[in-house]
Amino acid sequence: MRPNNPSRPNNPSNYGQTRLKKRTRTQDPMHPYDRLPKPLRQWMAQAARPWSPASCLRLWRRALSEGASVDTALNRLDRTERALLARDGPHLPG
Repeated sequence: MRPNNPSRPNNPSNYGQTRLKKRTRTQDPMHPYDRLPKPLRQWMAQAARPWSPASCLRLWRRALSEGASVDTALNRLDRTERALLARDGPHLPG
């Protein structure tokens, strides 16, 4: 039996101390990402903040439905990300 180490939680999972809810996935979490258009996947891979495939696809489809080109849609995603980073910046650690 291993001695009790107070710096190590009794829970053997890697959740640590978080207030995030645990959830069981019902499908492969990469499946929605893999189904995105290639330019959008490439944009998400270099994004500065964590985006969900669903929210990116929603912005992507909205831009294209308004007649935007692929480059314009990607630029719109860049602007949206910069705006979110500016809004969240004062609340980020470090």
